[in-house]
Amino acid sequence: MNAPDRYERFVVPEGVKKVSYERDTKIMNAATFTVEREDHTIGNIVRMQLHRDENVLFAGYKLPHPLQYKILFRIQTTSQSSPMQAYNQAINDLDKELDHLKNQFETELAKHTRDY
Repeated sequence: MNAPDRYERFVVPEGVKKVSYERDTKIMNAATFTVEREDHTIGNIVRMQLHRDENVLFAGYKLPHPLQYKILFRIQTTSQSSPMQAYNQAINDLDKELDHLKNQFETELAKHTRDY
């Protein structure tokens, strides 16, 4: 078949960065982040986290093509912040939220496992 191998959706090739950054030359405090080997799951979560930041004026993502396994984040911020700061803060906040969710799940699982 002409279909690409399944592992190509997940494995980042050697020499390719997972995340790359490109500053916008026409709009102040705007940039595009390319995240390799991700899809709508990560795109939507990060976009929503960026919208929680009061310094973010615009945050969106797109998949350039269904057979290209990457997403492009477009971020514009106020002058008090930069797109890089907003992106890093969103990733760190999501990491904390997911750790909290994992800890809550493990606590509840331990309670229910103990009862049975």
